[in-house]
Amino acid sequence: MTLFSPLTLRDVTLPNRVGISPMCMYASRDGLVTDFHVAHLGRFALGGAGLVIAEATAVHPQGRISPFDAGLWCDEQIPGWRRVAAIVAASGSVPGVQLGHAGRRAAVREPWRAGAPLDDEDAAAGFGPWPLVAPSAVAAGPGHAVPAALTPAEITRSVQDWHDAAARAVTAGFRFVELHGAHGYLLHSFLSPVSNRRTDRYGGSVENRLRYPLEVVAAVRDAIGDGIPLSFRISAVDGAEGGLGIDETVEVARRLAAAGVDVVDTSSGGITTDRSVDTRIRRGFAFHADFSRRIRDEVGVRTATVGLVVDPEQADRLIGHGDSDLVLLGREALDDPNWPHHARIVLGDDSHDSWDVRFGSALGPRARTLARLAASGETPLSRFGG
Repeated sequence: MTLFSPLTLRDVTLPNRVGISPMCMYASRDGLVTDFHVAHLGRFALGGAGLVIAEATAVHPQGRISPFDAGLWCDEQIPGWRRVAAIVAASGSVPGVQLGHAGRRAAVREPWRAGAPLDDEDAAAGFGPWPLVAPSAVAAGPGHAVPAALTPAEITRSVQDWHDAAARAVTAGFRFVELHGAHGYLLHSFLSPVSNRRTDRYGGSVENRLRYPLEVVAAVRDAIGDGIPLSFRISAVDGAEGGLGIDETVEVARRLAAAGVDVVDTSSGGITTDRSVDTRIRRGFAFHADFSRRIRDEVGVRTATVGLVVDPEQADRLIGHGDSDLVLLGREALDDPNWPHHARIVLGDDSHDSWDVRFGSALGPRARTLARLAASGETPLSRFGG
C-alpha cells in the first residue's frame, strides 16, 4: 500500500490517500459560500488531492465558531456548496465536507484577532456574540461565557439539525461527510468528562457520554444513505487533567465504528482554552500517528492522521507501515496546493500524468528541459558568472 493507492469507502473510491484537512477560512457572511471558497477548495483538487474536505460547516447558526463561518443550516446555503462540490469533482477529487457545532467554543473572533470571545465591540459591528450551549454550564476557559446546559428536548432538536445539514450536504453534491467531534466543540464536549458534568442519561459513564454523538451518527447516516462514507474527527487525548486518554478513546472509536463510522480522523486537544491546565502532547512530526495506528489496529476501522505531515516519503511510509489509511494535509497544502503532484515526483513518478492535461502537457516538457540544463551544468545564474 502506498500514498497513491486508491481507497474505497462504501460506494466512493478516493484516487489516492492524500486528503485536504478541513480548514476554517472565516470568509462567509450568513453562512454563505463565496467565490473565495470555490477558488480555495478547487485549487486543492487541481493540485492532486484524492479528497478535499471543506471547512467546519455549522449545522446551526448558534454553532458557528465565528460570525464568518460557513453553514448548511438552511437551504439557501446549498447553491454555493454545489459550486464547490462540482469543481472539486470535475477536477478529479472526491468532494467532502465537515459538519460541526462549536458548542461552548462558539462566538469567537478569527485567529488573526487572537480567537478571543466576541464582545461589545463586535456586537456594535453587528457580529454577535450569541448564547452558547453545551452539555453542562461549564465555560471553555477564562474569558469565555458560561454556556447553557442543553435540555433533553434541545438535544433532540440538535440531532435533527445535524440530520438536516447532512441531507443538504448530499443535495449539494458532497460524497464524503465528516463530523467534527474534536477540539472542544459540541460533540467532543459531550464525550469529555472535563466538560460533561451531567447526571442524566447523557453524562457520567462513557456509554452515556457517547449517547448524543451516537444519536448524531445515526441521524447523519440516515440522511446520507448507505453509499456515502462517514468520518468522525476525534481528539484522541484531551490534554487536560481528568480528560479523555487514548485508552478510553479506543473504546469510543470502537463504538463509533459499530454505529457506522467508516473513518476515525485522529487529532487531539482543545477541550479547554485554559493554558494553565493544558498538557497537550508534544507537537513533533506526524504527532498523531501513534494514536491513529493504535485505533486502526485495535478497532479495525480506517483512520486518518493529521498534523505535521510535511514530507512525501514520510507520508508514504505512514500509509505503507499501517499507521493510517489517509494522510490529511492542512498548512502544507496552503503552502503548496500542488503538494500531491510534487509528492509523486519525489516518490519516483515524474510523468506528470496525474496533473490536469492542460498543466501536465506543459510541465512535462518543462521538467525535461530543466533536467537537460542541469546535466549540462547550466544554472539560472550562469549568464551572470554564477
